[in-house]
Amino acid sequence: MSDDDILAPRRSRSGSRSGAASSGAEGRGPIIDQDGREIRPETLEQGFREFRFEFGKDNPFAGSPFGNLTREQRIARIEAIAKLLDVAFVLPGTNIRYGIDGLIGLIPIVGDIITTAISLWLVREARALGAPWYLTARMLGNVAVDGVVGIVPFAGDAFDVMFRANMRNVRLLRRWLDKQPRT
Repeated sequence: MSDDDILAPRRSRSGSRSGAASSGAEGRGPIIDQDGREIRPETLEQGFREFRFEFGKDNPFAGSPFGNLTREQRIARIEAIAKLLDVAFVLPGTNIRYGIDGLIGLIPIVGDIITTAISLWLVREARALGAPWYLTARMLGNVAVDGVVGIVPFAGDAFDVMFRANMRNVRLLRRWLDKQPRT
């Protein structure tokens, strides 16, 4: 097929344009639902108006995909990321769990920088949830130990798998949150 055929589709024998550029229902055929009944195009247009995405200021999902979350949603997100980083997978034939922190950490230097940055973001989220300075200091200590030891080739990767700094940090945060009065 040449570029000219794509830009200006050939006319079929009946005289109508062929391809996706044709307009009108006469070129397409009827729309059938899963039960075999014909659906009028007007009803489809009404149904799809419900699923429209508005990216304006009034939309709660506009702007940052990480903004406007409730406290519980933020905690759930922190826990999910920590699990993904530290315990998402099981080594076949063993009971050893590891996450993408151990996998990305196999890339010398750069991998450890990436995973440390993600861990620091989790600490920042904990601080945004109101964690006190002593708790964030302990969390930062866990991240620092994980990051510094993780730089050592192979031994650091094994340490990443066993130390699980992000899960430790989530456990610290969860214990602190459980002690806080509910508002």
